[in-house]
Amino acid sequence: MSDSASIAAPLLDPPSAAHDRSDPAWAAVFSLTLGVFGLVTAEFLPASLLTPMAADVGVSVGVAGQAVTATAVVGAIAGLATAIVTRGIDRRIVIWALTGSLILSSLLAAASTNLTTLLAARVLLGIGLGGFWSMVAATAMRLVPPSALPRAMALVFTGVSVATVSAAPIGAYLGELLGWRVVFVFSAVTGVVALAVQIATMPRLPAQGSPDVGTLFRLLGRPSIALVLAGIVVVISGHFAGFTYIRPFLEQIPRLSVEAISLVLLAYGIGGFFGNLAGGAITARSAKASVIFGAFLVAAMGIVLLLVGSSPLGSAIAVGVWGFAFGALPVGFQTWLVRVTPEEEAESAGGLLVAAFQIAIASGAVFGGLLVDGFGTLGVIGYATAATLIGGIGVLALGSKSAERIATGKVAATH
Repeated sequence: MSDSASIAAPLLDPPSAAHDRSDPAWAAVFSLTLGVFGLVTAEFLPASLLTPMAADVGVSVGVAGQAVTATAVVGAIAGLATAIVTRGIDRRIVIWALTGSLILSSLLAAASTNLTTLLAARVLLGIGLGGFWSMVAATAMRLVPPSALPRAMALVFTGVSVATVSAAPIGAYLGELLGWRVVFVFSAVTGVVALAVQIATMPRLPAQGSPDVGTLFRLLGRPSIALVLAGIVVVISGHFAGFTYIRPFLEQIPRLSVEAISLVLLAYGIGGFFGNLAGGAITARSAKASVIFGAFLVAAMGIVLLLVGSSPLGSAIAVGVWGFAFGALPVGFQTWLVRVTPEEEAESAGGLLVAAFQIAIASGAVFGGLLVDGFGTLGVIGYATAATLIGGIGVLALGSKSAERIATGKVAATH
């Protein structure tokens, strides 16, 4: 299906994408990018608005911060449960509903006058965020031919990169100028735009298979899938252990000013944007290669920070390249998982991927905090270096046993 045909398709009865993916539906893929952008933006907004939010709802900053925790916890659960709870429902309707949760969450947050309402808003966002992420790769796989999947996933992750770079600074600026509630209204408008494009472009996507809890355990029992999930837990936890505490490192080791740190973090975000593009190009040939490339490059930048981190220029360059390296990892991991999973079980595998990422993020932040308290910021950078290096070596050594389905459309032997 061509882009123009997708856009012009009748709203109530667009054609199905299930029978023919030879002509990729790029407009529909772009609608997924808009959804991801809106959800990730809403996820990151509290980081720049937490102080006025806490003051308005009458709680401490620390208590208000639990709104972020609520989103992460519910997101992990929603990632696992969405495919099961919505089985039998056209997947385009599920995507619309998950985007709708972004709109409702943002409006509810904007209207919050107490912590209970704010937490309810963030729970709604967690459902949308976790559910959308669990569905996005499986949906993209049905919208484009197998050979175009890496490019489609790179396009989707561009939404993440743009949100990562822009959400916090723009949120902080608009919050100061117009108030934090208006920022959440803008977030809802973003969701409305994404939903409108999805309704206009998304073809019928009848549900495939009948996933249940047993499906999750069967997938976990497949060595190829277990390897992807293990790689995520090791590599991503290492990354987040280091990056969560990168600001204290930049303050204490090269002793950068707040303004300089902001510029370094901007370089990280821009690096991540281009890393997504590079990861998509590498993944077109081998998703494992993209993971290995990203993991080894993060480890290399960790070594640079350990050796020359006291140099402001050296640490700035290393953090920027770290962002580029990390940008290749999500598209590599997600595409790799899709390639080793039968198509009818891709949504359940997506739920496992969401849970693995959440476990990696949480464990990395917690373990990183212990290391910072016990050994300082150099200790946590050391752990990030070791974890990403070990994860990359593990994928390199064991990945040859996990064949990928690339452009043939056939499921590789993965058992």
